[in-house]
Amino acid sequence: MRRLTVGIIGCGNISGVYLEACRAFDALDIRTCADMVLSRAEARAAEFGIPTASTVEALLADPSIDLILNLTIPLAHADISLAALNAGKSVYSEKPMATTFAECRAILESAARHKLVVGAAPDTFLGAGLQTSRGLLDAGLIGEPIGAAAFMTCHGHEHWHPDPAFYYQPGGGPLFDMGPYYLTAMVSLLGPVERVMGAARISFPERTISSEPKHGQKISVNVPTHVTGILNFASGVVGTLTMSFDVWASELPRIEIYGSHGTMSLPDPNGFGGPVRVWTQHDQSWREAPLNRGATSNVRGIGLAEMAVAMQSGQPHQANGEMAAHVVEIMESVHRSAAEGRQIELTSSCSRPPALVPGTPVGMLVS
Repeated sequence: MRRLTVGIIGCGNISGVYLEACRAFDALDIRTCADMVLSRAEARAAEFGIPTASTVEALLADPSIDLILNLTIPLAHADISLAALNAGKSVYSEKPMATTFAECRAILESAARHKLVVGAAPDTFLGAGLQTSRGLLDAGLIGEPIGAAAFMTCHGHEHWHPDPAFYYQPGGGPLFDMGPYYLTAMVSLLGPVERVMGAARISFPERTISSEPKHGQKISVNVPTHVTGILNFASGVVGTLTMSFDVWASELPRIEIYGSHGTMSLPDPNGFGGPVRVWTQHDQSWREAPLNRGATSNVRGIGLAEMAVAMQSGQPHQANGEMAAHVVEIMESVHRSAAEGRQIELTSSCSRPPALVPGTPVGMLVS
């Protein structure tokens, strides 16, 4: 099996994490990187020993590139992914796959038309924390899943991010920024969602940047920054979701799943490790479960590597476009429900990705 050649488009803040982790994957050969600001691409190429840096147009026209890693800002995800597909290259996108479900459909239709493959982050559901949780859930440790709750609360990104304005524009906000981690985790564990209801608000219409280099600049907020949702899963599970950039402090869990015989507390879905904690009717105390499958270190990009292997074997890949598109429709529908004051029936679905078993598939991608 040969290494697939990869070109990266988008050399901003997140690209360093991907480039560091992707060095470990035998399936990937990163040949070039591009950015709308060429000097950013040149800096990343020098930092990580990438053979060439180029413009976006030159990268897309390069016949030697098999696969595009799309690390642009969310509002550009759809345009870049569609351009890659039209150039005859499969594409893996940073989350969210796109900022509207219509754009997701267009990407999937283009991939099918060109006989190419689409994948999307997050791939943290392949980590040890969520895969161990999946194994315990499938084994029936807490019985039949009844309910689930997910919480991400903080006071925004203007305190640490070097260029945070896009987090407060359409395509950003806490739901589209952090929701993909939580919703992908929930869908991978509990299956697809059928309908949603939502409520949302903008609590602070203007934000002041306290990070460098834009310290003191003002941001006009044009997207909901405190969002709640009720999720009705096809399996019958009833879920709740709270995503907020408006909370100064909280003691809420990340994700909990409630079963007929117990409760499972899951780790931060923005990471790969644990802890996983379980309370059962039998034990009636919290116990930490040993992590027994998946990666524990920050291997962001493992979904891309798994996709590269699957492309050559002809097998489905885990961090796939159908699940990513379903997550976007969930998020879009929560916002729409909040705006319209009514329940929204989803039009998409997806398969629950197969669970990893200890000692197989994804671990083999790491050299």
